[in-house]
Amino acid sequence: MRLKEPRTLSKRSILFFSIIMLLKSYFAWYYLFEDGPTWSTLFKEIPFVLIIFCLIEWFATKRKIAIYMLVNLLITVLFFSLIIYHNHFGIIATSQVFGQAKQVGAVKKSIFAVLHPQYMLIFLDIIVISLIMLSRKKAVAWKKAMSRRSNRKAVAVLFCISLVICMMNIFPNKASMNETVQAEQMGILNYEAYALLADDEEELIDSSAITQSVIDQTKGITVKTEPILNGAAKGKNLVIIQMESFQNFLIHLSIDGKEITPNMNKLADSSIYFPRFFQQVGQGNTSDAEFIVNTSFYVPPDGPATEIYAPKELPSLPKLLQEQGYDTATFHTNEVDFWNRGELYRALGFNRYYDKAFFGENDTIFYGSSDEVLYSRTSAELARMNESSQPFYSHVISMSSHNPFTIPENKYQMTLPERYEGTFVGNYIRAQNYADYALGQFIAELKENGVWDDSLVVLYGDHRGLPIFSLKDEDKVLLQEILGKEYTERDLINIPLIISSAGVPMASVQNQLGGQVDILPTVANLLGVPLDKHIHFGQDILNEREYNLLPQRYYLPTGSFVNNEELFLSGSGFEDGQHYTLSGDGDKPLQSTEDEFNSALKLLQLSDSYVSQLPDREVAEEE
Repeated sequence: MRLKEPRTLSKRSILFFSIIMLLKSYFAWYYLFEDGPTWSTLFKEIPFVLIIFCLIEWFATKRKIAIYMLVNLLITVLFFSLIIYHNHFGIIATSQVFGQAKQVGAVKKSIFAVLHPQYMLIFLDIIVISLIMLSRKKAVAWKKAMSRRSNRKAVAVLFCISLVICMMNIFPNKASMNETVQAEQMGILNYEAYALLADDEEELIDSSAITQSVIDQTKGITVKTEPILNGAAKGKNLVIIQMESFQNFLIHLSIDGKEITPNMNKLADSSIYFPRFFQQVGQGNTSDAEFIVNTSFYVPPDGPATEIYAPKELPSLPKLLQEQGYDTATFHTNEVDFWNRGELYRALGFNRYYDKAFFGENDTIFYGSSDEVLYSRTSAELARMNESSQPFYSHVISMSSHNPFTIPENKYQMTLPERYEGTFVGNYIRAQNYADYALGQFIAELKENGVWDDSLVVLYGDHRGLPIFSLKDEDKVLLQEILGKEYTERDLINIPLIISSAGVPMASVQNQLGGQVDILPTVANLLGVPLDKHIHFGQDILNEREYNLLPQRYYLPTGSFVNNEELFLSGSGFEDGQHYTLSGDGDKPLQSTEDEFNSALKLLQLSDSYVSQLPDREVAEEE
């Protein structure tokens, strides 16, 4: 008589797949966290995995191994995606980022640039097991060995213990400000689950309590009643040029005696140049820069501004200038649907936009026509607009120097030293050299057709180009050579701002602190446009020069900020944060205070609250 097989816990399947998940967790931790995996990784990752395995053992009666394999594949894809995203952006992605998967096709070249062959090792077990399953004889034996019936009482005990350990990892670390630190403290899988399920919406401040004086007081600035240069460019056109991935260290950079950006250098030398200027973008990258510059609001805590804030009736620079009789337009060679720009432009109130339908697909680099095509067709259109007695505001978005910076050889404008060839830094420098070449043509055309003399021209970088976590050792050596010091987050987010116009004092280097949120109020003062009815979180950096506070989020941990002296990166809170002096002098005493830390958080809360309570655009249009 054949005895019944005992109803023991399916030890083999749980143990086998738990070991696989532990190895993959260690693999992911090696790439995601500076200190790599530790002994605690076991207790932070495996309990979450065991919860899933217990559910499989409890509910699955057929095809149990197939379900284990599916879970294995899903977690593997998650780890793999996190590694790729972190390599490019330096942050631990969450479900809000994965919601932007529709953009993957458009930016696949940038993704492949940070996809290293060793990352594929995380799929090795899936390939091996799949090969085993192809052999029918081996598969039957393997399934029999792995599919013993489980003892439900033992499964329930294991489930409860694992759940308690997960909660012990999650709840004590909920208050951590630094998202990467939080993910390391909780464990990757716990952090992802927490980010997905937690109702973490911040409490909104009533919009009636959000006034300009409250914002200025929180920032610690006093606004001048009689600002200098008020109306110095009154009545002029406004041309704002957003330079793709352009970091400030490129200005006046020479390699082996060769200037990298000769046209930007000439412009910086003959204009008002702000070298201590910083990006403030979030998940929306380039489109976020467009949002900040045109609103003087901060980006949302989660998701790109084009998705989160586009449904709102946004106060904006285009609307302010339209009230002064301006025509408004924006120029970008990609499709307007990319990053939901069509809705953003509608919310900002631009009269019209020019996208791929206008520029065509000739001479394409990465995601649209080259900067040469952009500037040539834009300059002709601006000349046409300038023939009218109506002044205009045009926002021009360059794109050819986009990551991964591998421009076609027929666009090379310089020969790099051999040590730069084939490196990420070398590709970046060559792409920016081409972008500068195309910009020089644009400036020449605007001067020739008369637009330049009739305009206030503003140029700035949209965001960083050389992510720290994407750099190989050879790239770090090259940057050390270029900068004369270690490349840090301080250099990463430092972008240039240049303002040029006849009638505005030229050839000056302004060392006061500034950020993208400051462009609107600075430009408004020069054009003589009042901001009495426009709440703004930036300041006129030609007048409020003594102090500035620039909150950062998303690409730097929440609670991070830049003040006059340093970049502060939050830890779990303020006390364990990191301090980087803007001068690069490591011996300089720390300048940030906890009051500034709290003020930076308060400013973000004020901005989030104010924009979130703006009327929806459809409602405003109906009214």
